[in-house]
Order: sequence, then C-alpha cells, then structure tokens
Amino acid sequence: MEKIFDIIVKLGETISVSGKYSDIHMISFTGTAVGKYFNGAVIGSGVDTQKISKTDGEAVLSARYMLEGNDADGEKCRIFIENTGSPESGYCPMIVTDSKSLAWLETAEMSAEIKNCENGVIVSICGAEIL
Repeated sequence: MEKIFDIIVKLGETISVSGKYSDIHMISFTGTAVGKYFNGAVIGSGVDTQKISKTDGEAVLSARYMLEGNDADGEKCRIFIENTGSPESGYCPMIVTDSKSLAWLETAEMSAEIKNCENGVIVSICGAEIL
C-alpha cells in the first residue's frame, strides 16, 4: 500500500467514564495532514473514542474527524475519516471526500499506522486502489 498522507495529531482534553465492564476515554485532537496527495488540517477538532474491556483488556478505538485543504491537483477539498481498529488487529480508515482526484479513496483498500510522537501521535493513512 502507498502512503497517502500523514496526520500529525496534537492531543487535547480527555474525558472518561468507568463502567462495570468497560472504560471509555474520549480524546479530542487537532492536527495537520501532509503528503503527496493531500495537505491540510483538521477542521475544529476530532475525537478518538477508546473502549477498553475490563474483562480481557482489549482496546477498540474509533477516531472521527474532517480535514480541509488541497489535493494533489491544488483543488480545495474536504476529507472525512473514520479510523477504527485495535493495536492487536490494526486500523482501517474509511474515507469520504469531495475531491475528484481523491475519490478513489472511498473504495480503496485502506490501512493506518499510528506512532507516538512528542505531544501526540502520527497517523499514516495508506491505500491501494482496487481495480
């Protein structure tokens, strides 16, 4: 898979609730996207929701956010991303965009890698066009 862009994420406030069977953490964030196909920024803030099971410790994450910027053709566009998964099984982003040149991302095979960095994480969005 080819890297589409990186999102340099700056973490914000965390709100949490501890239930009988799960702990839930909602982490707000902002960020900047840089790459060959798209450059832009998170509009407003995104949220990463983390559900951690108290029975087996399994963590399921779901981050939702919208980016605004320019595609590789220089056209203004927006990209919505819902990135779900877990550290054990990996992450799978779903994308919706109004960019004509990036429309293929809506049906592409996708993956994401998350790496820690100072003050946040770097999310690398990768995709392979399905022919």
